[in-house]
Amino acid sequence: MAIELTIEQKLLDAFSPLHLDITRERVDFDLSGTPQSHIKVVIIANGFDGLKIHQRHKAINKVLATELAEDISVLALHTYTEKEWLYTYSTLPLFLRYDATAQQIA
Repeated sequence: MAIELTIEQKLLDAFSPLHLDITRERVDFDLSGTPQSHIKVVIIANGFDGLKIHQRHKAINKVLATELAEDISVLALHTYTEKEWLYTYSTLPLFLRYDATAQQIA
């Protein structure tokens, strides 16, 4: 399974996000030829309400501990509550909006 799919499933299960976007920004290779994955995650979840950014990142890092140890060399996290996202961007993204009850793309 591609690392993006693993990350997606784990974050869906842990945070029931309103929106989740996972992008492999690039794959570099270290001196030994081992691939180094750079992953960007944008997640909107009301479960982040009341948490500081470092607390949100810590929670995500805990969920993705195995992937961080084995597969991901750089993880860029952009975490928002629905209120924070709407304050910044005015509307929720229409693409990849998740129905938290059905776990499907709406």
